[in-house]
This record gives sequence, C-alpha cells and structure tokens, in this order.
Amino acid sequence: MDLRLTDAELAFRDDVKTFFRAALPPDIARKCRLGQRLSREELVRWTRILHDRGWATPAWSTEWGGTGWSAVQQYIFKEELHMAPAPEPLSFNVNMIGPVLIAFGSDAQKREFLPRIARLDYWFCQGFSEPGAGSDLAALRTQARLDGDHYVVNGQKLWTSTAHHANWCFLLVRTNPAAKKQEGITYLLMDMKSPGITVRPIITIDGHHETNEMFLENVRIPVSLRIGEENKGWDYAKYLLGNERSGIARVGISKMRVRRARELAAAVRIGDHFLAGEPAFQERVAALEVELKALEMTQMRLIAQSTAEASGKADPKSSILKLKGSELQQSATELLLEVAGYESMEFDADF
Repeated sequence: MDLRLTDAELAFRDDVKTFFRAALPPDIARKCRLGQRLSREELVRWTRILHDRGWATPAWSTEWGGTGWSAVQQYIFKEELHMAPAPEPLSFNVNMIGPVLIAFGSDAQKREFLPRIARLDYWFCQGFSEPGAGSDLAALRTQARLDGDHYVVNGQKLWTSTAHHANWCFLLVRTNPAAKKQEGITYLLMDMKSPGITVRPIITIDGHHETNEMFLENVRIPVSLRIGEENKGWDYAKYLLGNERSGIARVGISKMRVRRARELAAAVRIGDHFLAGEPAFQERVAALEVELKALEMTQMRLIAQSTAEASGKADPKSSILKLKGSELQQSATELLLEVAGYESMEFDADF
C-alpha cells in the first residue's frame, strides 16, 4: 500500500495552505495562535468565510453543499486547518446534525435546515447526556408524550456544550417507557426559543462557561421536527456518533503544538546556548515526532482501507486512532507547557 501523497494531493495541500494564509482574519488567527477561545461572532464570521469558498461542510454530499473531496483531501484539509491554526467549523452542525439530516431527514427538513446549518445561521447544541445517563446514554429519562401534532417534553439534559449560544438543539427523548433501554427513544429537533426551556451555566475548572444544564418543562415540539421514525432515535444517534472518521486522530493539532514548542525553545537561553540545541530536548521532540508519523500513517491506512471498501460504516479501528491521538495531544501539550511555562496557557487578555 503506497501511503505517499500524489502530485495532485500535494498541490491540493498547497492550495489549502494558501487559502488559510490569505483568508483567516488576523484577529482570529491571533486568538488561535495563543490558544484563546473564540466568541460566537468570531466563529460565525470564519464559518461564513469558509462557506463562501465552498469549504464549510467538506464531508457532506455535493447535493447539499459538500465539496466532493476524497477522504484523503478531507484529511489534508483538516490537518492544514489544525496546523494553520484555524478554527474548525462547529462540530455539532457540520459533523453531527448535518450528516444525520442528510441520511434520515425529510426533504422539508433538509431544505429548511441544511443551508442554514452550513452558514451557521442555525447554531445547534446536543441534548444527549443526562444525570445518570452519560456513559450509559440509553438510560436517558427525558420523556416526550405525543399530544396531537406535538410532543410534550419534560426532563433534564446535562453537559450541554454551547447551549447558551445555540438557537437549536438536537435531542434524544424517551417516547416508549415500556420498551427496552435502546428502544423507545426518539430523535427530535428543538427550537431553543420554545417556552419551558431553562439553560443554566456550568463553570468548569478553568473558569470558563462552555457547558450547561438544561431543564425542559412541558416544551412543545412539533411532530414535523422529529427525525425519521418514532422510537428509532437510538439508531440515528449511533450513526451520528460513528459518522466522523477523517482526521479523528487530530495529528495536525499535535504537529502544531510541537512546532510551537520548537519555536519557543529557540528563544529560551540556557547558559551560552538555547534550549532548542539541548540533546535531551531534541531527543524528546524526535520521539514525539516519530509517534506522530506512525499515527499519521495508520490514519492514512484506515482512510485507504475505508475508501476501498466503501461500506459507509465507521471502522472500529478509528477508536484506536482517537485514543492514541488524544495521548499524543497530551504529550505535545506537556512539552509546550514545560518549554513556555505560563506563556503556553490560555489567557483572555493581553499581559
């Protein structure tokens, strides 16, 4: 199996790099370089720049605004985006609800939601986890009772990231309490302006407001906003969670952090020389880069295999990529922290 990029793929990589250099606004680029969080407005602005270029939803079908790129091109795009570094489009929109709507939504739902999801006119959050139903998602207890042409929803969702920004939510509810855990679950779309929704912030250990708890009291959701069939929501949720495959190892993020550590080490003086010239530092960077190269090759093998098989199903081996990729992200972050000290940490203001 030849894992080298073709001339056309190398040219594509150059095009992507050139676009990011020219199109990424300086204020957003600076925040990404410093590891700062973007505001809602900034992410919307960048998403629309990508959308105008036709690159906001690269993995979608071309019928609904996708690029038609190969799996390798999608991988290259995501790696270059991470290395720029530039913000990823909102995952809840692009990688989660968008593909579910394309696969299972009605024609009316697709026409209403997909163009607005792609431009981030609609910002979705995910209403899955609940108290006691996180790792065991099938244990969810939020109830939805059919009342005419509406579902009446009561319950609580937890760890609902960006709910304070969102104007829509995709959520799982229990419509048949008598069924087995994985059955009797229905997938709904909910307007966040609906009466009966209360969103309360959860401030995480880093002092940021990223996630929330959400209380639902007699929230009325039209049946027309149900995805697919009633009581089949578990199947659609599994499709959502297994859909994202390209770039799951996030090699580009780790490469970017190692590169930043090298840059900073070149400015850290130790006696009469710089940290970048220390054999121990060089050995540590080399070991990390070897592991990243092995992970990248494994990712490319998986992409080549999935393209050849064209089954449309996520390969279970992608879970290994996710695990190893997360470990290497942590190692790269630790290296950056040790080189830069407090300068490697995120700050929301200039110091």
